[in-house]
Amino acid sequence: IDQQKPLPASLTSSQFAVLEALLFHGPLKQAEISRKILKTPGNLTLVIENLVKAGLTERTSLADDRRVKIIKLTEKGRVLIETVFPNMKTAISRSFSVLTQNELQELSRLLKKLGTSEPG
Repeated sequence: IDQQKPLPASLTSSQFAVLEALLFHGPLKQAEISRKILKTPGNLTLVIENLVKAGLTERTSLADDRRVKIIKLTEKGRVLIETVFPNMKTAISRSFSVLTQNELQELSRLLKKLGTSEPG
């Protein structure tokens, strides 16, 4: 996105995407995060495991279905994403500045369509 690397070296773009989703949507099922950030469940498992090990997220199971995992930010994770997000937002804004208003509207429409569609 930007050559100035708005993310800390210890945070991957997938980890950032998970933290961002949790910041704006609150605790989510692992499957919901997968759909929101367009990552396969298998890939997301490793990303979340690393976030848990770093103390940035917590993973719990639903009481009535232990297979369903709920992921939420820890305080440490919230502080990190709230610190990093403004720089990333600026970098993204710069990247999208080459698009016209009509192109931005079309991109927004397409992204919403992707975000609300069911896989398969």
